[in-house]
Amino acid sequence: MTLQKHAVGGQGLVSSVQGLGTMGMTAMYGTPDDTESAATVHRALELGVTLFDTADMYGPLTGEELLGRALRGRREQAVIATKFGGLTLDDSGRVVGGANGQPDYVRTSLEGSLRRLGTDHVDLYIQHRVDPNVPVQETFGALGQLVAEGKIRYLGISEASPASIRAAHAVAPLSAVQTEYSLFTRDVETNGVLDTVRELGIGFVAYAPLGRGFLTGAVRTLEDLHGDDWRRTSPRFAEENLRQNLLLVDRIRAISEQQGVTPAQLALAWVLRQGDHITAIPGTKRRTYLEENVAAARIELDAAVFDELGAIAPVGAAAGARYAPEAMAAIQ
Repeated sequence: MTLQKHAVGGQGLVSSVQGLGTMGMTAMYGTPDDTESAATVHRALELGVTLFDTADMYGPLTGEELLGRALRGRREQAVIATKFGGLTLDDSGRVVGGANGQPDYVRTSLEGSLRRLGTDHVDLYIQHRVDPNVPVQETFGALGQLVAEGKIRYLGISEASPASIRAAHAVAPLSAVQTEYSLFTRDVETNGVLDTVRELGIGFVAYAPLGRGFLTGAVRTLEDLHGDDWRRTSPRFAEENLRQNLLLVDRIRAISEQQGVTPAQLALAWVLRQGDHITAIPGTKRRTYLEENVAAARIELDAAVFDELGAIAPVGAAAGARYAPEAMAAIQ
């Protein structure tokens, strides 16, 4: 199958309805496998995936380098989304500070990303976290200038409040807001984020649509995770929360079996059915999981099943916060 394409926001950006998240290729989720990761990028292109999401923090720096190598000679087939400013990085990738939206840092970060990606422009450049010490208007003023220079095509913001979204969009129009969204994490339905992007005509990019892998059913105990997998420190994977969350996973699995699809496919189909403005970016570094995920885009989820899933996994159903307290505090 070839994935359908759609508009992401109202500024002209077009991508496949499902992209590929690449964080796990070089960071956070166990031992990297550059060969398989590159093969996964190539297979994604064959399947019609056009949107590839990365960030300077992934690795750090090595995520962009890997994606740049994998897309060499095929750059025109890809919509590259990368992010900046989640943490302050020096030239070697060492973390030297927190979120950074300073105009000078924006330009420096972009130049580094362009170099690592091996391209002269980024299709979608996203502020990873809002800097509480820099008005978002200043950050997006600098980004708007970089758009005018042709180094960025379209702009986005990640994990931002409705107020920050509105302030950024008023200075330099946003094409995308990227935030966690899944059957496990439905906060954006009640905190005003989804309402705001719909009102302003901004696309919504759902990251972690498989609940950090929880909704696949593959994680039953912490022993299922690699020793350096960051999920071992996530509140939702803590022992008591894990037990409670597995009950929810098992209910979703039961419905998936009735529908003749995998739990991951059912979870992705639910996200994609939320509306034409939604783009999902499940992450994987393996071709087998990529193919499973892409197949979810052709699932016709009927209203009864859609409603049943929503009922068994309402807003707030998952036990535990999605990040540790200091990371939750970074959402501005």
